[in-house]
Amino acid sequence: MFNNYCRLLDALAKGLLSDGHVTSARILSINVSDGLLTNSVWWNKEVGGMGTPMRIEAEGIAIGSKPDPSYPWLVIWYEDESSFPGLRSPKFSPPPPNIAYRGWWTFPYYSCTQKKWILSYSVAIPPMGRHGIRGFLSIDIDINDLQVNQCNNPNRFEILSYNQHLRQYYPFVRNLKTGEDEQLRQIEAFHGSHKCHVHSMRCGYRPVVTSVISSSASLPPTVNGTGGLAATLGAVNGTVGAGGSVAASVVLAVPNPYQTVINGWTRGAYQCKCKDGFYSVRHRDGFNGSIMEVAYEEYRNNISTFYRDEFVCVRCASGCATCRGPQACLASYNWAFRTTLLTFSVMCAGFTVVLALYMYQHRKVKVFKVASPIFLTITLLGCAFMYLEMAAIFPILDKYSCIATKWTRHMGFCVTYTALLMKTWRVSLTYRVKSAHKVKLTDKQLLQWMVPILLVMFIYLGTWTLSAPPDAEKIEDQHGLIFKQCSYNWWDHSLAIGEVLFLAWGIRVCYNVRNAESLYNEAKLISYAIYNIALVNTTMVAFHLFIFPQAGPDIKYLLGFIRTQLSTSVTIALVFGPKVLRILRGQGDQWDHRARKRGITASFSLNGIGLVPEETADLYQENEELKVRYGLVEKAAANEAK
Repeated sequence: MFNNYCRLLDALAKGLLSDGHVTSARILSINVSDGLLTNSVWWNKEVGGMGTPMRIEAEGIAIGSKPDPSYPWLVIWYEDESSFPGLRSPKFSPPPPNIAYRGWWTFPYYSCTQKKWILSYSVAIPPMGRHGIRGFLSIDIDINDLQVNQCNNPNRFEILSYNQHLRQYYPFVRNLKTGEDEQLRQIEAFHGSHKCHVHSMRCGYRPVVTSVISSSASLPPTVNGTGGLAATLGAVNGTVGAGGSVAASVVLAVPNPYQTVINGWTRGAYQCKCKDGFYSVRHRDGFNGSIMEVAYEEYRNNISTFYRDEFVCVRCASGCATCRGPQACLASYNWAFRTTLLTFSVMCAGFTVVLALYMYQHRKVKVFKVASPIFLTITLLGCAFMYLEMAAIFPILDKYSCIATKWTRHMGFCVTYTALLMKTWRVSLTYRVKSAHKVKLTDKQLLQWMVPILLVMFIYLGTWTLSAPPDAEKIEDQHGLIFKQCSYNWWDHSLAIGEVLFLAWGIRVCYNVRNAESLYNEAKLISYAIYNIALVNTTMVAFHLFIFPQAGPDIKYLLGFIRTQLSTSVTIALVFGPKVLRILRGQGDQWDHRARKRGITASFSLNGIGLVPEETADLYQENEELKVRYGLVEKAAANEAK
């Protein structure tokens, strides 16, 4: 009967090993009165899981003796578990509440005999029909393939980083575990227990890779710390387990000729890397997790302050998304220099307003009157717009300053250039007329042709602003320093093509009137201004694209200032300079005598055909000239009569 009972216990314990995760099974019978073992069965799987199970005959479970209390799975119990302090030992995790039939789970521990990390479950079994005897069942569960990932809950990026880490050292390893399988292998309780500074560092899981073995070899997992790479990794990454034991390795089963052996139970198996916007001068590749663990313990125990002072990431300089040192990432702005240029540009814009008021005050003076004051005013308005571009590009650029830049630059150019071109075009049309009849092109007619051109530019800029407003983008200068510049896209390119065609048409019109004569030589001066605008804009585009493609913000601001002055200020000087000088010299109401000798009777006149802003003014001027000529004829006749 007793033999049958023993064989039953053997079969029961051995049967528990059929589960792939169970490595050991024990069944003990203990006399409650004296605590001596009346029967014991202990079965183990071989190391590596190969071969048949083995029965263990250990001194600590000899029949007739008390079981060795040093076994981590052993529980000494009575009916009332709270009466025995061993049940509250730190080697057991607290039992779950509201469970009628309770067992005890140990905390994970390293088994030197099995060379694995295991977890033991123990439960009391009261034998039926035998008074004074209590049964005890204990099994060991293999958790060696689990991984201690102290980083935060892993996501796909961390899983990919882990796989790339393995391939970096062992490029011939294929078909690594997928992300979901890796998450199942990681113990959730350890997530977030890393010692990286959370505000400046990110934790990257780095399992300890011990070796790569051929899957065809029947080799059991080896123990870390035996020399070579394992010893080095063990020393650096802290693979010593509880009680001084060395952590075991894990073989990742992969369907290829090689298997990667990693140590999943390693404290500090991670790398603390600086987040974007932070850097470390001495540890550019990051901080080893095991070192961070030691430094943290020393800092907590007031032994050293390396954790706070040395193992830290420093914030990058202002404006740096990433950096590798304290060097500046942003280009510096010479605000005194920029303010000087801006002040001069604003003064020029103010000067155009003063000049417009001055022209309005002297609008009846012939030098202004015959030159179409309304078009002169429009020209000054466009020049003021172009001057204000310097105010738009003065600050560190953003979306709104870029919008202002596009409007002031292109709208100012369109207004100024169109006003000058309309005046020149009137001369061109008159110059080509071979009829003796007067050609009547009034200012009102020219304005009717000018408004559609300005309206097209206004609609284009408005659509651009509403649909895809220009924004500032980061670029680098020749020193690699970052600053912002307004972006260029197909909106800019399309507008540039249109302006080039417009300039080409203007140059052709100016070429057609190169031999035309006009009062105060205005047609030729306007042609010079149009030539100058085309030349300056083309030259400055070449400077930006080919000569100074990586210029800094101050150089680009200077180039913008030079372009504005050469195009706008020179235009004002050519168109308005001679007129203002004649008024200051008191010659504003005197006709241009050289033009009079050529038979020019009005502002834009060729071959004796007068062209003036209004018909009434044209008739008045012709009558005045006729009176003068009639007086000269009478005077000559009187002299001959004498």
